[in-house]
Amino acid sequence: MDTIIDADTRHADTQPPPADAPFSTIATRRHQMFPVLADDEIDRLRRFGEIGHWREGDLLFRTGEAGPGMFVLLSGMVKIFQRDGLGRERLIAVHGRGVFLAEVGQLSGGPALVDGVALEPVDALLIRPEQLRAAIVAEAELGERIVRSLILRRVSLIEKGAGGPILVGRHDDPALLALQGFLSRNAHPYSVLDERDESMRCVIDRFAARPEDLPLVICPDGSVLHHPAAPELATCLGLLPELDGSRVYDVAVVGAGPAGLATAVYAASEGLSVIVLDARAPGGQAGASSRIENYLGFPTGISGQALAGRAFVQAQKFGAHIAIPVKVKSLRCDAYPRRLETGSGSVCAHTVVIASGAVYRRPALTGLDRLEGRGIYYWASPVEAKLCKQENVVLVGGGNSAGQAIVYLSSHVRHIDVLIRKSGFESTMSRYLIDRIASLPNVSVHPRAEIGALDEDDAGLASIRLKSPGADGTRQFDARHLFLFTGANPNTDWLSSCGVALDANGFVLTGNGPGGSTCDLATSVEGVYAIGDARAGSTKRVAAAVGEGAAVVSQIHQLLAAMTSEAATARA
Repeated sequence: MDTIIDADTRHADTQPPPADAPFSTIATRRHQMFPVLADDEIDRLRRFGEIGHWREGDLLFRTGEAGPGMFVLLSGMVKIFQRDGLGRERLIAVHGRGVFLAEVGQLSGGPALVDGVALEPVDALLIRPEQLRAAIVAEAELGERIVRSLILRRVSLIEKGAGGPILVGRHDDPALLALQGFLSRNAHPYSVLDERDESMRCVIDRFAARPEDLPLVICPDGSVLHHPAAPELATCLGLLPELDGSRVYDVAVVGAGPAGLATAVYAASEGLSVIVLDARAPGGQAGASSRIENYLGFPTGISGQALAGRAFVQAQKFGAHIAIPVKVKSLRCDAYPRRLETGSGSVCAHTVVIASGAVYRRPALTGLDRLEGRGIYYWASPVEAKLCKQENVVLVGGGNSAGQAIVYLSSHVRHIDVLIRKSGFESTMSRYLIDRIASLPNVSVHPRAEIGALDEDDAGLASIRLKSPGADGTRQFDARHLFLFTGANPNTDWLSSCGVALDANGFVLTGNGPGGSTCDLATSVEGVYAIGDARAGSTKRVAAAVGEGAAVVSQIHQLLAAMTSEAATARA
């Protein structure tokens, strides 16, 4: 059992990790994860919290229950440990005076991922989520250290699989892969028991699970889900937020991709009340990018998930309410304020920002639906890379997302055959990616090649046949893994009940506000704006999406100011 004792220097674990130990965030950045606050720093935080007292054996927080906030220990010792749904416990740390207890989920009062029990009488300063966000903003230098620590603690829990559900099923089951993808993209820890783990059979027998029940999910509270979908899993973990239909936000953002998160950060930091709704995870399509190397300020590159994760925390820091996974079903524009109908209730707002992005385009291929997750994938994350390790794969697409996936997968698979309709990448892909792909020894590019048919067997995808022979005479690829990066369609079906004007392809038309500027992000409906990939004429780049997310906030300010002025005139 890995044990970290980190209360003060008297209890410090001075043993270095073994030379062959895997990379561990704890081993390399523990001083940043568990900083000990000086007395003057604790004094600066006192105005944001309240002092509480806990007896020996009392729980300060419990796995799966809403966390009360951040505890700053003033006296006594607290043991932090993982408790999973099978009743197993694992010690994570023991902390004493000067250490603060929380992880990044406490910025929004999310469910605790670990238990914290007093080993002796404890006095602590409890800073609740709203006040914690205020403290981070007011105390800039101290706030930076706190936020870094909270993020690193979540990363460490993900590395260990601590505080999350146990997924049980076959490693290549599409339903299991979908649950892994949901949890990974939402930065939630989990662990997996599959057929390669001898304890899987014991667990299945224990819960009398049938094949059709798999995958099983054993939640931290011990409850068991049979073949759940993502919303059911989110409910089990306490991730689904409660929506207050009586509250009116200044801004409701639909979509938590780069554009939507940028709107949340800029609007919330300027004092507007903001709610962001997304059906899946932060980051949108960009969140699935293995590495983005041309985004300003990240010369060594950054993964889409890491970029989205930082933006997500930043939005929470300024008080934006982010509701994931919540699917927006429709926008009601026949009344004011505008109303969004979701599967979890309704949301009212003075303004609505459409940042719902796009959905992956599915080629018209027989059997495609049956094979999704059984050999066909629309993004390349570590989950898919692990499935394809040292195997041959086929990838279709010639844009930047395809290029990033090719580069990422090349270090995991035996060989990649890339199919593109055009004669080359030059008109669709950034030069740095083209050059990098050309240098990869295990990548073959097949120009003017299109898939004609898919062959399958009991295991899933078996081979890919071309419409016509390639330039080298190739007609078929014997590969069990196919990655499709064939573009995307606008995710705007939910706007049909509102009357927002769309172009012939379903993208939202903008520039209909006062002045008719080409930079105007207003739609044909007052108070409704569109940004990012869902907007007609947008530049399909992360930086452009972030720029529109910032720009729309100034236009919202103008509208809200005009509405306030009109209301004041009407009362006069």
